[in-house]
Amino acid sequence: MCDINRLTADMSQIGRLRRLMDMHPRDHRKQETSQMTQAREFESLRPLLFSIAYRIVGSVTEAEDAVQETWLRYTSSTVRPESLKSYLSAVVARISIDVLRSARVRRETYVGPWFPEPLPTETRSADPYDDPARAAELADSVSMASLLLLERLSPLERAVFVLREVFEFDFNEIAVAVGRSEPACRQLASRARGHMRQGRPRFEADRRKRTELADRFFDALRGGDLDRLRELLTADVVTINDGGGKAGGQGGLFGAAKAARILVATVPPLLATGATIERLELNGEPGAVLRDRDDNVIGVWTLEILDGQVQTIRSVTNPDKLRHLGPVGDLRAALRPMKRDGV
Repeated sequence: MCDINRLTADMSQIGRLRRLMDMHPRDHRKQETSQMTQAREFESLRPLLFSIAYRIVGSVTEAEDAVQETWLRYTSSTVRPESLKSYLSAVVARISIDVLRSARVRRETYVGPWFPEPLPTETRSADPYDDPARAAELADSVSMASLLLLERLSPLERAVFVLREVFEFDFNEIAVAVGRSEPACRQLASRARGHMRQGRPRFEADRRKRTELADRFFDALRGGDLDRLRELLTADVVTINDGGGKAGGQGGLFGAAKAARILVATVPPLLATGATIERLELNGEPGAVLRDRDDNVIGVWTLEILDGQVQTIRSVTNPDKLRHLGPVGDLRAALRPMKRDGV
């Protein structure tokens, strides 16, 4: 079977070479120019396509794969659409819906809390249109809290919600993207909005205030300042970790005093081994990356802030969800010296 496939591929390649040899040099130049234009137009829309895919699938890796698959389908298609933006958005949405359906099955057996893959949003614009007026709204739509709410929706509801409520596509464009009628898409959008309104949390809207409080939180964490940490946490603070059963615990509803004690008992001793905390905005929220002494990523935090205090601390230590951030280390190995010292 392998020999047949190889022979078929070779014959196909020979056919392409013959066609190229038969082409006039002017036709070669036209084809190259067309391919360059095609690539340039696609690259200009790549941020939008990734933004759509990530909000639907909740995975950086799978969103990038969906965008790449969109490119392959675009270059192999003879269709030349009137609106390239609408066409490519429809393609990436359909691919993302299929990816999400498959991922939902895997997530049913996931060990512990499940979070989306953390997305750095300082170096990657949350707004593919670079429109400052919509920046806060789009950052909210990519927050951990919003993405977790989207998990409550069916794949079709989620795609329709993302295309309509986040990126303001018309219903006729959405209908083409998801393969449903316009009235059906309106119903899907209405149901999705209802689900999202029911669970949407309150949080500090002022980005500067969030950043300043997060700076104080991580400074207190680095210094092991128990009293300052406790003051920065709400009385009913929630700490949740996604370790996937591979690294770290699951967290819980500990309250400010116990959460502060746990943080002080684990993080400063880890930093004493050479680990570092790198402040970074993740999913539009203040956060940080935890690196071991060899500068490998072993975890991330995001903070949900309201009324001058941290109300939710989310962390991800599952190594499979950190690989897009750089080389990944072994959290258990990093913690081993602390255990030998009785910490």
